[in-house]
Amino acid sequence: MRWSKLFTPTLRDAPNDAVAPSHRLLIRGGFIRQLHAGHYSMLPLGWKVHQKVAQIVREEIEAIGGQEFLLPTMHPAEIWQKSGRWDTMGEIMFRLDDRRGNANALGITHEEIFTTVAAELSSYKQLPQIWYHIQTKFRDEARPKSGLLRVREFHMKDSYSFDVDEAGLDASFDLHDAAYRRIFARLEIPSFGVQASSGAMGGNDSVEFMTPSDAGEDDVIRCPQCDYSANIEKGTSAITPVVDEAGPETPERFDTPGVRTIKALEEFPGGAAADRQLKTLVMMMDGLLTLVLVRGDHQLNTQKLADVTGAIEIRPAEVKETFAAMGAHPGSLGAVAVTDHPIIVDEALRGRTNMTTGANTDDVHYRGVSVERDINASQWADLREVQAGEACVNCGAPLEIVRCIEIGHIFKLGTKYAEVFGARVSTPEGGETPIVMGSYGIGIGRNMAAVVEAHHDDKGIIWPVSVAPFEAVITLMRLDKETIAAGEKLYAELKAAGVDVLLDDRDARAGVKFADAELIGIPYRLTLGPRGLAEGNAEFTVRSSSETTNVDLASAAATVWEAVSAAR
Repeated sequence: MRWSKLFTPTLRDAPNDAVAPSHRLLIRGGFIRQLHAGHYSMLPLGWKVHQKVAQIVREEIEAIGGQEFLLPTMHPAEIWQKSGRWDTMGEIMFRLDDRRGNANALGITHEEIFTTVAAELSSYKQLPQIWYHIQTKFRDEARPKSGLLRVREFHMKDSYSFDVDEAGLDASFDLHDAAYRRIFARLEIPSFGVQASSGAMGGNDSVEFMTPSDAGEDDVIRCPQCDYSANIEKGTSAITPVVDEAGPETPERFDTPGVRTIKALEEFPGGAAADRQLKTLVMMMDGLLTLVLVRGDHQLNTQKLADVTGAIEIRPAEVKETFAAMGAHPGSLGAVAVTDHPIIVDEALRGRTNMTTGANTDDVHYRGVSVERDINASQWADLREVQAGEACVNCGAPLEIVRCIEIGHIFKLGTKYAEVFGARVSTPEGGETPIVMGSYGIGIGRNMAAVVEAHHDDKGIIWPVSVAPFEAVITLMRLDKETIAAGEKLYAELKAAGVDVLLDDRDARAGVKFADAELIGIPYRLTLGPRGLAEGNAEFTVRSSSETTNVDLASAAATVWEAVSAAR
């Protein structure tokens, strides 16, 4: 490709306050352009990178036996209604009616659709199967941001495994785990797997692959001493036990005028430390008012609450809803003697006595509360959010919390979808069994951005050779006949050797050409100028190190080829 023919829009429209460096650099480098919130146009440079990322993903999935499909992205509502996810997906699903009034959805994911195809399988002899496609997905994100990291329209590789039993699923899951690790190694994205919530996808075992980045939206718990790591929505820790006094035989009411917060009750005469208080949260869960109890110094993780209850719509109750149900305002609420509302209690409160909580009368609290004696718990669950410094459940070392980007997610779905859609096969014993499924996703654009997050400097992007839009650029310092001829010769030699090379034949200053090549992130540069040509030399520059050396013109193409080959 000749740079003079390459579509490179003006290097502008780069928001300096962009949350993600990748967003700023991909815009400045002419890789993407925003159409509207959460929707981006891939320009030629961006699409080349996107396709190279997709090809790496494709190769590794096919290496474990994956067969490529292409399934529709607009789905009839009945399929999602049949699985139950028409309702559980909530507002994140784009929905539309066709001209006949039929309800449809734009695909968030394809578990349902692949399972309808899998229903054609009939015998265990046809298993295992791994099917995948790379298709457009749509998610109506409430706050799309950070460029390609959080969008409403994107390409994703999702693959699905089909096995006759749980042992087969375990094997397919492990194959994908290893394939994902190879993919991220080839993309040169630092990554690690963490325990995760399955969320709306369902199933049991779930692993997210993360890369550390300040631009990320996930907080991950990591132990520096052992291999424990988990998304904060899933993780737990060992907290220091609190030894309580027995307390009175029944709770005691006491006046607390003006006390509305945990801190205020700590400072109130006769109050209690935060770890001896019960925090009562009034939540609306699928329209049902529910009390959720955590320790005063702990925070509720709403994803944990959703996972243990299966609730789809969760929100804090409004003050008027709370007062109508409890007879008091926030700050004076409690669960003592409450019997007409479900009560979910965090496990950290199990066995606690002599606690303090609101009495459901404004400006009044109870002291001496024994949780299991005085509160009618409907359910106990791990609901609290882990804090940095708490002890690892495996080894006891202080935990770290790291901000990360999710770059992949794998699930064990089990038989949920197979049972709904009738995907069953015969067994060796002559019976019949539902197919056991797994689901495995990687966002192509998200990983493209994650590469940039991991590989950039103040000059621009530093693409790994594996996904660079061009592996090398030949920069002509002048456009005289000798320089152009030498550049054309090198260009032909590199093309013949299979190097993806760009010839910068623009009529522009050398400084502009150097800056553009560095911004775009081309891994290797050969620079040709009159002085070097007179001496039979070319300059060879490595983008990642900015190291420049003189190489013999006759061997310049070989130098680039060797560097590219070693880095592929």
